[in-house]
Amino acid sequence: MSLLHVVIYGIVQGLTEFLPVSSTAHLRIVQALMDPHEKEEAFTAFTAVIQLGTTLAVVLYFWRELVHITVAWFRGLFDRTIRGSLEYRMGWYLILATIPVAVIGLVFSHPIETGARNLWVVSIFLIVFAIVLGVAEKVGRQNREEEQLDRVDATAVGLAQALALVPGASRSGVTITAGLFRGLDRPTAARFSFLLSIPAIVLSGLYEARKIGGNGAPGVGLTAVALVFSFVVGLASIAWLMRWISRHSTFVFIGYRIALGALVIVLVATGAVSAR
Repeated sequence: MSLLHVVIYGIVQGLTEFLPVSSTAHLRIVQALMDPHEKEEAFTAFTAVIQLGTTLAVVLYFWRELVHITVAWFRGLFDRTIRGSLEYRMGWYLILATIPVAVIGLVFSHPIETGARNLWVVSIFLIVFAIVLGVAEKVGRQNREEEQLDRVDATAVGLAQALALVPGASRSGVTITAGLFRGLDRPTAARFSFLLSIPAIVLSGLYEARKIGGNGAPGVGLTAVALVFSFVVGLASIAWLMRWISRHSTFVFIGYRIALGALVIVLVATGAVSAR
C-alpha cells in the first residue's frame, strides 16, 4: 500500500464516518478499486485503527459535553443528588448501548472480517438500510429532545449499532435510524450516535492495533498518516453534518446510498471489480 493510497483511505474515512453512508463500505469499495490483492485481515485491521482518527475528532468536537458526562458519572457513583442529571444518566446510557456491539463484535469477529466484507453483501446492506432510514424519517415523531433520553432509547440504539459491524449498514446510519424510530429529533439522534461511537471505535481500534505492521498490514508510519488525515477531514465532516442535520432530512444520503449500492452491484456483476 503506497503513501498516496493511505492518504486516500484517511480522507475517505474522515468524509464518511459520520455521514449515514457507511465508511466501512466506502473503504471496502475503494480497496476493491485500488488494492484488490490486499489481505482482508490486514486491511480490516488498518481500517479499524484509522477510525481512531475520527474518534479523536468526536472527542475534540464534543469535549465539553464529554467532560460534563465523565465528571457527573463519577460524582453520581457517590452522590445521589447527581443521579437525576442528564449528564450522569448519559454516562450509563453510553455504557449500556456499547455492550451489544462489544459482545457481538468479539463473538463474530472472524465472519465479519471475511464473508461480511463481500461486495454483494455491502451493496445489499447499503440499499436495505437506506430504505429503513427513509421509513424512520417518515414515521418517526422526532419530538423528543436530549433531556428525554431514557434506557429504552439507549438499548435500542445500542442494538442497532451492532448491525453496523457488517459493512454497508453504517454505524451512524443505523444508530440515527434507531433514534428516529424512538421519536428523537435529528440533532439528538445524531449527537447520541456520535458520542456512542467513541467507546465502540476505541475498543475496535485497540483490538485490531496489534495486527498493524504484520501479515501484510501497513506499518505504523503509513497507518499514522492515514489516521491524521481521517482526524482532520473527520472534524470538518462532523461540524458540517451537525449544522446540516438540524435543518435538513437525511434523504439526500438515502438517495446516495441506493445509487452507490446499485453501482456496486453493476460493477461486481460485470466483473469490473471482484466481490471478494
